[in-house]
Amino acid sequence: MFLDCLIRRNPDFIEAAMALHQAGRIPANAYVLDLDAVERNARLFKSEADRHGLRTFAMTKQVGRHSGFCEAVMKGGIDRSVAVDMACATACDRAGLKTGHLGHLVQIPQREAAFAAARLQPDYWTVFSDDKAREAADASKAAGRVQKLLARIQTEGDTFYRGHEGGFDAEDIVAVAEKLDALEGGEFAGITTFPALLFDLATRKVKPTANLVTLARAAEALARAGRSGIEINAPGTTSSTVLGALAEAGATQCEPGNGLHGTTPLHAVEDLPEDPAVLYLSEVSHHHGGNAYCFGGGLYIDPVFPKYQVRALVSREPTSDRAALRDVEIPDYSAIDYYAMIDASGPTRPATGDTVVFGFRGQAFVTRALVVGISGVSSGTPAVTTIENGFGDAVSWPGAFQQ
Repeated sequence: MFLDCLIRRNPDFIEAAMALHQAGRIPANAYVLDLDAVERNARLFKSEADRHGLRTFAMTKQVGRHSGFCEAVMKGGIDRSVAVDMACATACDRAGLKTGHLGHLVQIPQREAAFAAARLQPDYWTVFSDDKAREAADASKAAGRVQKLLARIQTEGDTFYRGHEGGFDAEDIVAVAEKLDALEGGEFAGITTFPALLFDLATRKVKPTANLVTLARAAEALARAGRSGIEINAPGTTSSTVLGALAEAGATQCEPGNGLHGTTPLHAVEDLPEDPAVLYLSEVSHHHGGNAYCFGGGLYIDPVFPKYQVRALVSREPTSDRAALRDVEIPDYSAIDYYAMIDASGPTRPATGDTVVFGFRGQAFVTRALVVGISGVSSGTPAVTTIENGFGDAVSWPGAFQQ
């Protein structure tokens, strides 16, 4: 779905990744990042967010919390992360990208609250319940801090992905704020939800969810109770083009993730300011039944669109020519993605070792793929920076032994 955009807008990145793979610098089963483009995207996003008075926290899970990604984001002016879980927070912190927002989407395990409070010292900590608020406050008190707490709120009719549910009753927000303020080591700072925005396939536009209305009503109730200056955290489908609408709806915080590498759903149907900056790379393994099989491991295609015909560039030579495109069958989500099957019909068959490049909206952190940073694409001097796993740890790729 995003390969067309990559071919049109960042062909040098595709060809650099292919060349580096053929030179033995990039492994198969790898998310590859154009770090120059990430830095540019972060800079333009931060500029637009500042124009609308929005705090910006970068989400890094989609690209495996790669340290080079974190560094590129910081070079672009964004100095805080939003951590989807503790693994995310620790990886970003290790890379120098400090924790701006913790606890949303995933709450902090009880035995890890002390580390979060003392070591990570997040600017904001989201809690879903009285129990989790108490844990955060107690840990912060023990660390000699007062933690700003965001209350995740919800009401009937709000949208949640299955398994994401939870939060305080939005109708009780004034009482919730008072309870959080009463905790030693904690203080009420604002409200949050997810998703506040979603892509609508029928109109091909990003639209507010009922959750955003819930946030606005809760903010009005807090204002009537005399509370001012509260934070309103409203993440979801965040590109620079939606920031004006978020600010107009009352949001004070935004959290770009896919927007920083140009793979929000809207990027697939419109040319937005952010450049595409990520691809998934594999190589041909063997042939069977009229197909060329390429290595999998990272073939989790985030299902924001209905199933579509996946295609890939397949070539021994670096190319972004559409003549190198082939149809690909991806294993069903119920299967382990050991391989994908490439249509090998036609006058020339893909050869073992050929490079395979996909463009899709991935979630590297839920896969067994490696993540590779490339710098220097914009200057014509592409080079691999680091090869890391989905936890942002540098790995010793066995292929490097041959270099």
